[in-house]
Amino acid sequence: MSEEERKLLDAAGDYRHAIRDGERVSESDWQSCRVVLTDKRLVLAADGSNRSIPHGKVTIPDDPAEFVDDVAGSIPLRIGSNVIVVSTPDSEDVTLAYCRANIAGAVLLVRHPAVVGGVVQDDAEWTKARFLLDDESFTLQYPDGRQVSCTLDDVGTVEVESRTVMDTQRRVVEIEHTDAEGRSVETYLSGTERHTSVLRTLFERIVDARDGEYELSETESQVLMALYSGVSPFEMADFVGLSVEEVEEIYQRLLEVGAVDEVRTRTEVSLNAQGRNMASEAMNEQ
Repeated sequence: MSEEERKLLDAAGDYRHAIRDGERVSESDWQSCRVVLTDKRLVLAADGSNRSIPHGKVTIPDDPAEFVDDVAGSIPLRIGSNVIVVSTPDSEDVTLAYCRANIAGAVLLVRHPAVVGGVVQDDAEWTKARFLLDDESFTLQYPDGRQVSCTLDDVGTVEVESRTVMDTQRRVVEIEHTDAEGRSVETYLSGTERHTSVLRTLFERIVDARDGEYELSETESQVLMALYSGVSPFEMADFVGLSVEEVEEIYQRLLEVGAVDEVRTRTEVSLNAQGRNMASEAMNEQ
């Protein structure tokens, strides 16, 4: 390992082939190995041999769950016509560690804010920015010194679309969050195929780890969608046709499942990232 290369993870693990030479492997034995992750490559050391995989040759499949049951404990990696699954069950989340190794410090194509309050910002242009990442937030650092930051817990929804970016058709990862003024905004991120696959996996992993299994009732969905649309908590009872007491009971349940944050002791709440995600899913089901 060169002096410029930083080790990020060193743990006991396992790996197996899920696809070999383009063919699905129906049954593949796990092989024990030492998993070493650096900012430049992944090394699988087993039986006296080292398999070194540079990050630039790897993408993450669109649907990791197709290859693994527990995305937190293992990660599928596509290398040409092969897919291998790497697992570190007794160590930190290998998915997040791998994503951080690949994307932190990368220069991306960025459009921010692409959407504000549901309204597309036609004058927002694509530009380059460095993607910085720490344990609590991501930051876009522009060449002119400007910075835009967002806490990871504030990310609501994650979508991937094909869009025209600087006259080229590219995959774009669309991140919903709030800005410094408390508005719901969307930031568009793009780059190489590896960049977009890692960004999608990173943000989906963060959202999935936060979201619970709670199933909204019809009235809870109505309240969340109303909050998402900008209805004031104080106007909610009249808007959805419920009593103030019924609305406050719904607020309490939404507080318990982490969909809203309490602003004042009585009546007022504000939608948070998980709530915006749940509201968006409820709207899509209408």
